[in-house]
Amino acid sequence: MDLIKSIFKGDKVIWIIFGLLCVISIIEVFSAASTLTYKTGDHWGPIKHHSTLLLMGLGIMILVHNIPYKWFKLAPIVLLPLSGILLIAVSLMGVMTNGAARWMTLFGFQFQPSELGKMAVVMAVALILSKGQTEEGANPSAFKYILWVSLPIILLIMPENLSTAGLLFGVVILMMFIGRISNKTMVKFLAPLFIAGILGVGALMAIPKDTDIKFLHRFETWQARVDKFFFPVEVPAAKYDTNKDGQVAHARIAVATSNILGKGPGNSVQRDFLSQAFSDFIFAIVIEELGLVGAIIVVALYIWLLIRVGKLARKCKHPFPIFLILGIGLLLVSQALLNMLVAVGLFPVTGQPLPLISRGGTSIFINCAYMGMILSVSRYVARLEQEDENPLGVIAENAEEEALYPISESLNDDTTFENY
Repeated sequence: MDLIKSIFKGDKVIWIIFGLLCVISIIEVFSAASTLTYKTGDHWGPIKHHSTLLLMGLGIMILVHNIPYKWFKLAPIVLLPLSGILLIAVSLMGVMTNGAARWMTLFGFQFQPSELGKMAVVMAVALILSKGQTEEGANPSAFKYILWVSLPIILLIMPENLSTAGLLFGVVILMMFIGRISNKTMVKFLAPLFIAGILGVGALMAIPKDTDIKFLHRFETWQARVDKFFFPVEVPAAKYDTNKDGQVAHARIAVATSNILGKGPGNSVQRDFLSQAFSDFIFAIVIEELGLVGAIIVVALYIWLLIRVGKLARKCKHPFPIFLILGIGLLLVSQALLNMLVAVGLFPVTGQPLPLISRGGTSIFINCAYMGMILSVSRYVARLEQEDENPLGVIAENAEEEALYPISESLNDDTTFENY
């Protein structure tokens, strides 16, 4: 028991949420990966691969949650330029998957630079907001610096992965509201952007479908998805082309043929017809197999995660960990919400996996790193609570950990924005 406590430190609720999501992931990916089993002829291969990735992700999570959160402030210095370089590289020579160059191979491993870019932006925005806090709100310069660090990454992600760019932009906006960027500044920025967005959608629909411009090759896909979602054509069920609109059709069939308790784990029918059933549309398989009850449980786990992150944030005494874990919580839950809305037909089709449930590689590792950061902050919160209970300081037996993880930090969170 002492060994387990020494390995799995931090907030127990976060560990429970992570464990439950992983259990659901293993069950549903095992079922949804039937097409991969058919192609490879290896019944256990896909789930062995997925379980191995989850175990590796757990290792990353354990490693990260043992790092004092103050050291995360140094990460954007490396991650921002690195992710920028990799995003440029993947746009020029990335591996094409489903018509988009989102993956690149390095030293024999495939990964998505956009996942690294998301992490870099969230951490950088948290750092800028923490250094820009004043009694009246955020320093006006903080808004400018946030745009400087976030927009280049978002614009580099956008050509190959519009939904990820939009998701990241939305999280940055929410973080700025939470970080007390003035309402006047936000309105002056968002109002013209909203108008530009409407004009942009109109221009998107007007662009010829046979365009050959390098960075516009995804426009035809965007056009089709926007057109089908906002201007649907009513087609009798008997005449519906399930080959042309297979993802939407089979996802809706999976949802419609479910019930309160579902068909049971492993009994999905649509998994054999639904493209990306183990990734982008895994929530439809969850509903088909686990029913309304299973769907509610999955939704509740993400809501529970966000609520728990909020409780931890309220207990922090320094701004950086507050903005860091709130940004991470918003990113994970927003992505989960987007995936669910797509699966049930309430949002245009996108390529967003369900965090910690969908099959993947880069996304699993990055999401586990996010959970590790939350746990690292939870350890800091526990130290604060211990300090409140023992005003004279931590007890002698914890002196060694205190030297590594001090409450009074050398990377001071109270440093003003002007002095940073």
